[in-house]
Amino acid sequence: MPTIPWVTPHQAAPDTTAFVMASRLEVKSLRHVPRFFWNSYAAWRQVRSAPGALGASLEAQLFKGVFYTLSAWEDRNALYAYARTEPHKTVMTSLRPLMRASVFTFWEVPAGELPITWPDAKRRITEEASTVIDACG
Repeated sequence: MPTIPWVTPHQAAPDTTAFVMASRLEVKSLRHVPRFFWNSYAAWRQVRSAPGALGASLEAQLFKGVFYTLSAWEDRNALYAYARTEPHKTVMTSLRPLMRASVFTFWEVPAGELPITWPDAKRRITEEASTVIDACG
């Protein structure tokens, strides 16, 4: 299970708050794993130069077809600007037909608490997924 470790493209200003996003993405078939991994890696590389990016990591569970993303941003607007910028915009649009339901969760932390740990992120993703299931159930 490859994990791309946390990178810090830009240092957070002291005494600020970071906007964090974590996601769980799953492909419909294992045959989609190579394409998804390659494209998600391209989007991850984009983070390294994205304005407002404070950190990011990616975990791929290739034999399960599951991908986790974790990133921290100066604010919500920086994250949304990244999502609308190439190559991320086209990557996500082109991969959508290959995907099962995805889970996204967002929260804020003091910038001094970066980097976020994978156990914390996955706990929040699980909580978000159960909230959605409970609301739909």
